[in-house]
Amino acid sequence: MHFFTSYDGTELAFHTFGGGAPVICLPGGPMQASAYLGDLGGLPAHRQLVMTDLRGTGRSAVPDDTASYRCDRLVEDVEALREHLGLDRMDLLAHSAGTNLALLYATRFPERVGRLALIAPSVAAVGIPISADVRKEIARLREGEPWFPAASAALESVMAGQATGDAFRAIAPFWYGRWDETAQAHRAAEDEQRNDEAAAVFGSEGAFDPDATRAALARFTSPVQVVAGEVDLNSPPVAVTELAGLFPHAELVVQARAGHFPWLDDADRFVATTSAFLR
Repeated sequence: MHFFTSYDGTELAFHTFGGGAPVICLPGGPMQASAYLGDLGGLPAHRQLVMTDLRGTGRSAVPDDTASYRCDRLVEDVEALREHLGLDRMDLLAHSAGTNLALLYATRFPERVGRLALIAPSVAAVGIPISADVRKEIARLREGEPWFPAASAALESVMAGQATGDAFRAIAPFWYGRWDETAQAHRAAEDEQRNDEAAAVFGSEGAFDPDATRAALARFTSPVQVVAGEVDLNSPPVAVTELAGLFPHAELVVQARAGHFPWLDDADRFVATTSAFLR
């Protein structure tokens, strides 16, 4: 584990895995410790992964100003890490909510980004809507699973605005391509790694300006890879496809039978796809 000091004096942690040229990895959650990323299915065999613990998560310190948890302000932490590592340009890999941070960084510092890999991306920063019907269509792909009846009923409650803790626990299988022991252990660990206070601030008012971000991404010339899971309820392929279309040079990959964590559902396929792009 390593530490650096960000712009406001907050000490932030990062973890390195593997060797070679570094890839900076931004976790989702939002505001979840990077531990849930594991080794991204074995990606360190191809590149060094620099896993960041965003402020207030993992081993990173809690800032004095909790407003600094807002996504647009976290951009300065990413830039501070780049400076700490002495990189003129860096490759970025981001997952889920962390892709919003990657997008804002890429629009503010486009000259600092080499390659940009967006895994099961959130589309909040660019204002792409995801309808309830789209989510239901993805959910119905899992009708043959033994857990589907309970999970489907809970999903209806969540989408109707009647979410409870039990309902969120019941829909957990939808996040994974396989609801096996590995997935269940991963989900249990995830629940212990999130900073809920920080998550509430991450996407708060003022964090995103979709029109400005879309305009900036249309001018972003670095290579981009966007990976969607075929059965990802959170980041449905139709929304991820629209996101990919905002870039001049983006490769879209839809990983078959994968959910929101494609490196868990098929590590070999995920690593082959992602390492080839980052090579």
